[in-house]
Amino acid sequence: MAVSSTFAGAKMETLLVSNTTSSSMSMSPSTSPTTIGLLYKTAVAPPKRCHLIKNQRSNSRIISCDVASDAFAQTVGDKVDSTNAASASSLSALEQLKTSAADRYTKERSSIVVIGLSIHTTPVEMREKLAIPEAEWPRAIGELCGLNHIEEAAVLSTCNRMEIYVVALSRHRGIKEVTEWMSKTSGLPVSEICQHRFLLYDKDATQHLFEVSAGLDSLVLGEGQILAQVKQVVKVGQGVVGFGRNISGLFKHAITVGKRVRTETNIAAGAVSVSSAAVELALMKLPESSHATARMLVIGAGKMGKLVIKHLVAKGCTKMVVVNRSEERVAAIREEIKDVEIIYKPLEEMLNCAAEADVVFTSTASETPLFLKEHVTELQPVCDSVGGLRLFVDISVPRNVGSCVNDLETARAYNVDDLKEVVAANKEDRLRKAMEAQAIIGEESKQFEAWRDSLETVPTIKKLRAYAERIRTAELEKCLSKMGDDIPKKMRKAVDDLSRGIVNKILHGPMQHLRCDGSDSRTLNETLENMHALNRMFSLETEISVLEQKIRSKVEQNQK
Repeated sequence: MAVSSTFAGAKMETLLVSNTTSSSMSMSPSTSPTTIGLLYKTAVAPPKRCHLIKNQRSNSRIISCDVASDAFAQTVGDKVDSTNAASASSLSALEQLKTSAADRYTKERSSIVVIGLSIHTTPVEMREKLAIPEAEWPRAIGELCGLNHIEEAAVLSTCNRMEIYVVALSRHRGIKEVTEWMSKTSGLPVSEICQHRFLLYDKDATQHLFEVSAGLDSLVLGEGQILAQVKQVVKVGQGVVGFGRNISGLFKHAITVGKRVRTETNIAAGAVSVSSAAVELALMKLPESSHATARMLVIGAGKMGKLVIKHLVAKGCTKMVVVNRSEERVAAIREEIKDVEIIYKPLEEMLNCAAEADVVFTSTASETPLFLKEHVTELQPVCDSVGGLRLFVDISVPRNVGSCVNDLETARAYNVDDLKEVVAANKEDRLRKAMEAQAIIGEESKQFEAWRDSLETVPTIKKLRAYAERIRTAELEKCLSKMGDDIPKKMRKAVDDLSRGIVNKILHGPMQHLRCDGSDSRTLNETLENMHALNRMFSLETEISVLEQKIRSKVEQNQK
């Protein structure tokens, strides 16, 4: 195999110089390459010249060394100088590469990205590992925004979905970092998450959240609970560093869309929620003759548990046991729902209550199962009038009832993924209403994108106002100094108001052409052209782009 002349020349000779000089003497860091060459000629014996030779028989490579000539030694200094120049050239090329990478960053607009796993793509066994309790959302936002390419973040974690919304300074790097973070927090391999996740960007991400808020992406089409969960994201995110202007604006607009869709399409009329679907499923599995007599137990008196109780009452149930950590919530439900016997039991009596129930609904925030095979085995069997099977309907994520319960002949466990058969029965009417809702969502998506696009001109607007204000202040001071110190305050205020009025009127036109909110026919491109023109005319450009500043500060912060 032939060796390139570049390698055999400059690189091999540089290697020889560095090896021989380091072994024969100690030099200060400031010793120049030329000095090295002179020292080499006077203090070092002629080195051996090495060649890389291919052994034809064994197809292996060996190094053969011969004594170098005096001419070689005399030219080493010159060779080192040329190597130094080559190194300088290489450094220059490296800097150019870094610059081109930075340019690529600055030309890439930050993206809104959603990395999601929902009931449509992911089994409950995975979703429960990825689920993040509401109390942990602020911590999750902080950790996500600590990643190099993530600027803003929000978490929407419900029984049917786990979705992370971010503003990524670099789309592909941001997705990689978030996916690795999800793997780290859940213990699931990145490959498994990638197999089930979905990715949406910018307009598609916006439309998706609007559809989620409107109930169009729910297992139960048009259900209203998801809108409350989107509202909760905004409530929890208030004041959290990382729940920034873009993400908070997106979620607030999603709430508006959810309300508008429900008002104008009536999609929620007759729609079932997850809780009502759970009740329907239980009644489907019970013999019809036992609907009025089956013993009902509800574990958990939160929002979902309360809805289960209400739907049981709507189906004619007049007596039930509710297990909860405290009695306060149960007492409040009892006050709200009259003429129904609601018996409170503390969590410590859960197993005893389950032994006396035919149907057990679970809806708690517990991160560990409440019922496993060994717990249910010890319960006394139910009578044949209810089918001979104790039913566990679990609408919690993470699940409160282990799937191992289904190994028993005396019990059946159902989770949120099993609600699909209930939902299929009443989809047709709401599908028609969903088409009407899509028109509203399309309209609202355009308005949000126009608002977000307009944010690009905000720095220019601020700089132009500051530029005009500096001129106004300076000229006002000149005018007032000429008028003397004894001018009345009323006159001073009148002159100040006059100067402000003139500046505002002059700026009105340029400011109008820097705004793109969807209220006129101007396109984003035209608005951005106006922005660049004003930047040039008034020298408003910054030395470094905002995006590059953000990336640099991120890297510096994570290196500390």
